[in-house]
Amino acid sequence: MLDVETFVKPIGAATALGILWLIEGVLPMFEGRVNRVRHGLANVVLGVGNAAIVAVVFAGATLLVTEWAREHGIGLLNVFALPTAVRLTLAVVIFDAWQYLWHRLNHQIPVLWRFHAVHHADRAMDASTALRFHTGEIILSSTVRLAVIPILGMTVGEVLVYESVLLPIILFHHSNVSMPNRVDTWFRWLIVTPWMHWVHHSSYQPETDSNYSSIFSFWDRLFGSFRLRADADEIQLGLENMRQSEWADLRGMLTMPFRRDLVRRDRGRRLPDAGEDRHRRSERHAAARYLL
Repeated sequence: MLDVETFVKPIGAATALGILWLIEGVLPMFEGRVNRVRHGLANVVLGVGNAAIVAVVFAGATLLVTEWAREHGIGLLNVFALPTAVRLTLAVVIFDAWQYLWHRLNHQIPVLWRFHAVHHADRAMDASTALRFHTGEIILSSTVRLAVIPILGMTVGEVLVYESVLLPIILFHHSNVSMPNRVDTWFRWLIVTPWMHWVHHSSYQPETDSNYSSIFSFWDRLFGSFRLRADADEIQLGLENMRQSEWADLRGMLTMPFRRDLVRRDRGRRLPDAGEDRHRRSERHAAARYLL
């Protein structure tokens, strides 16, 4: 099954990314983007490198821990004999709850944020941003997953199904595609949408610290972290203390977590930059609102 993933997952990711990249060129939400190829290529190269590390180091380990849990009847999903469809559905939902928790921890624990900030530093967010994660974050998250998966009692097949559902959705909600609010509203009752995730990538920290869900949007509603803005097209993406030259290339992305001046994070909310106009900040805060 892992051999199938080796070929099918990259092909599916490349196809979805290519389609979204073309749509972004025709129907962008945030216009005026330049050097789209250069920007996307840097993100894709980082993503491909991370995928190679996961395939070499963690794929076999995932198979071992899932088989060990199955053979010993260990894990939440092995407590009851469930029909296959019910078990698979529960596996996807429960693992998505873990993804929500892990994502939220990445925003609250300083050492995790140092690596996760690389993802948020992209001021030209598009579908390729879904692949832009520091290698350190990928290694940390993959290592922790090796403990979480047997606790849940997931099989390797259930893990692969989850990832197959996750990948197109995260490419979609990172995309720079102009979607009517009404359509986005329909989708976001169940899954994370671009309007939701743009808020999460806002440079304004109270907005950054919201909308942590990966697949199902109801986790944010359930745990009080759901937030939207009516003026989504006015959102300033990225991080306030990051200049383009410091995040745009591969070298900058890889060294970013080790530069204290760039990824410092204050409790509660990020301090304004010296040159930021206070009145503009107040207006942006007033524009932020919670919507259903």
